[in-house]
Parts: sequence; C-alpha cells; structure tokens
Amino acid sequence: MSEGTTHRTVSVERLENGVYLARNARGGELRVSGSDGATFTPVELLLVALGACTAVDVDAVTSRRAEPERFVVRVDAEKVRDEHGNALRDIAVTFDLAFPEGEAGGAARSVVPRAVQVSHDRTCTVSRTVEAGTPVTVRVADGPAV
Repeated sequence: MSEGTTHRTVSVERLENGVYLARNARGGELRVSGSDGATFTPVELLLVALGACTAVDVDAVTSRRAEPERFVVRVDAEKVRDEHGNALRDIAVTFDLAFPEGEAGGAARSVVPRAVQVSHDRTCTVSRTVEAGTPVTVRVADGPAV
C-alpha cells in the first residue's frame, strides 16, 4: 500500500463454524473466532487495534530518543448489553513504559505524556474513529445496504 493511499480493506473468510481468516491487501493473515479459544475474538481485535495504533504513534516518538526497556500497552473495557444492544464501555488505554537511565532515557520519558496525548487527540485513526462514533454501512453483495 503506497503512502498516499487512503482506502483500507480487509476480508474475512469462514474456515469453519465460528472460525474465520482475516486477510489484508498486503497478504497478512490472522485467524479469528467467535469463541473463547486461543484465537482472538472480534472484540479483542478491536482492543488490539486501539492499543497497537496508539503504541505505534508513541513508539515512533520515544524510540527516536532511546530504545525502551519495557513497552507494554494494555487496553481494558467493559462489555455491556443494554436496550441498544452490545457495546464496549469504559475503554482505557494504559501505557507501561520504562527507558534506560541517562540523558537519552530521560529525553524519551519527557516526551511520553505529550506523545500519548497527541496520539489520542489527533494521530491514532482507530481511537479517533471509535470516539467519533463513525457510522457503519452493512451491505449484502449485489444488494442494497441493510
């Protein structure tokens, strides 16, 4: 995918009951299931997307200053079911970072709060989309939108 391309696409193909293979345009593949097996569920993948998107942003800024000794992003949410259907609430993204002692590590630590805030406010497409409440159109191939 070239740098200027704005369109994104993935496909999800059924392998067996409750197990699917997601593919991206670059050839990447990921197994997904709707159960509690070893594969990720769609809800977990949404949380992964939130964490990974902001991790990429923050890592790009901090690792220019120092290589992290620990870089873990945890995403927590509560799944609820109410009169509007299933949804996630109280989504929280927590960074657990450690950088080496010294000037470079100090420089990396000093930019973390701003990098996290900029990612949240502007550069993480996933969290910006979730917070905006972007509408989703569902269609049946060769048919009208549902």
